[in-house]
This record gives sequence, structure tokens and C-alpha cells, in this order.
Amino acid sequence: MEMFKNRKLLIATKHKKERVMAPILERELGVICFVDENFDTDELGTFTGEVERTLDPISTLQEKCLRAMRKNNCDLAIASEGSFGPHPSLFFVNADDELVMLLDTRHHLKIVERELSTDTNYNGREVRTEEELRAFADEIQFPSHGLILRKSASERIDIEKGITDQAHLLKTFHDLLLKYQTVYVETDMRAMYNPSRLKVIEQATIKLVNRMKSTYPQCDTPGFGVTDAKRGLECDVCGEPTQLVKSYVSVCSNCNYSVEQTVIPSTANAMYCNHCNP
Repeated sequence: MEMFKNRKLLIATKHKKERVMAPILERELGVICFVDENFDTDELGTFTGEVERTLDPISTLQEKCLRAMRKNNCDLAIASEGSFGPHPSLFFVNADDELVMLLDTRHHLKIVERELSTDTNYNGREVRTEEELRAFADEIQFPSHGLILRKSASERIDIEKGITDQAHLLKTFHDLLLKYQTVYVETDMRAMYNPSRLKVIEQATIKLVNRMKSTYPQCDTPGFGVTDAKRGLECDVCGEPTQLVKSYVSVCSNCNYSVEQTVIPSTANAMYCNHCNP
């Protein structure tokens, strides 16, 4: 695409996402990708909760891009944001919901794509013995996929991340067990410790590039697709709004042509409702 050819594209990440994103973007768009190793995306929130996520995924993506662009004085950036938990329509199945955004301030473009995948090892469990720990580690494909250990799922201190070898795993486990008598083990969902997640990010990036080849029907601006997410999917029992997304909106930044698509299913299970399940 000529409007991107030979332009520098900043990948706003500290978790090595450029490994899968850069080859696709350079091949398909003709851009020159780079990463600012000193840009800290954790300032906008961490999976383990030390820094609370206060923005919705779309707003987080935009803020990542804008902060990175200001810091590096550039006008083209891309970022991804992952959410992990129960699949919205397949009960008792975990999912990786990846959003990727390309922001181009020169041409006033904001292009977003999404990949929802059940190909994830997202999980966590309280363990008290080495046998339980080893069983969980085998289940999530350790050591190719990293682990996190801490006292409990809600603790924000004594968190050991990025565990990828057996000796480190066992030492950390016994240290925490001695101190707290229980240990919570979970998958490290940061991209550089989770090849399964990297594959989903790769698929989302491919979809984004394909989206960029699609134009808005009113003005031929590239990137016809999702630009915003509206929360408030109604509970299927009481009808109260939940925090789940109820629709995705596509708005052209050039001509303001707008399309809103509701999610399927059109109601949320009561387990996600703060009224039915406080």
C-alpha cells in the first residue's frame, strides 16, 4: 500500500511482540518496523494486577500508540492488547481475545482488528505439593510457556514472573510454600513467555493487514472495521448490564460513516453479572 511504503512503523511493546508482527507488516505494507526498548507498556496495566487497568481495551490500545508516538516523535504506530478468560459463548472454555490497532496520525487513520481464539493455555490453580505443581506445569506446556507464582490469585506482592526452568520453579515454590503454606501458580500471559499467545497475535496482525486492504464504502478510506467497543451486555436472568462487550462499532475517521454490530449471544450468562453474582 503506497501510503505506508518506506515509512517507519513503531511497534509499541515491551514483550517482544515484534517477533511475529514485524515480518507481516514489513512484507505486506512496505513499512520499516522498530521498537522503543525503553517504552513501558506496563504503565497502562499488568496482567498480575500490580498496576490496575483503568481503560477499556480499545482505549488502552490507543493510549499505547499515542504515548509511544509522542516519545519517539513519529506518526505511525501499532499495538496489541489481550484479554483472557471464559469464552463469551463457549461455557467452561478459556479464550484469548486479542485486539490490534494501527494508528496513523498523518492520514488520520485508526484501524482495529480482533482475533478471538480458544488456542490458549490461560489458567491458574492453588497448589500445595510438588506433584500438583508439576501436573499444572505439564498441563500448560512448561517450560516452553512461562509460569508465575505467588501466595494467592489476589495477592499483589511476592510475585515471581517469567519462570521458565525447573530449578527456578521448584525453588520459588518451596520458598513461597514455607512462607505462606499455599502457592498460586498461573500461566505467564506476557507474549515473550507464551508462544500460544504469540500465534494469536500473529493471526490478529494478518487480519489487520487484510482489513487495511478493505475500504469504507462511502469514501474509499482503508481499514473498514472495528474502531470501538461498547460494554453493557445484559444479563440473561435479571437484564442488568454487565461489563461484557455488547457491540462493536466501526466509524470512518474520514467521512464518519458508522456501522454497529451486536455480539452473539445477545445476552450474558448470570455468572458475569454483578447483580446476580456479586
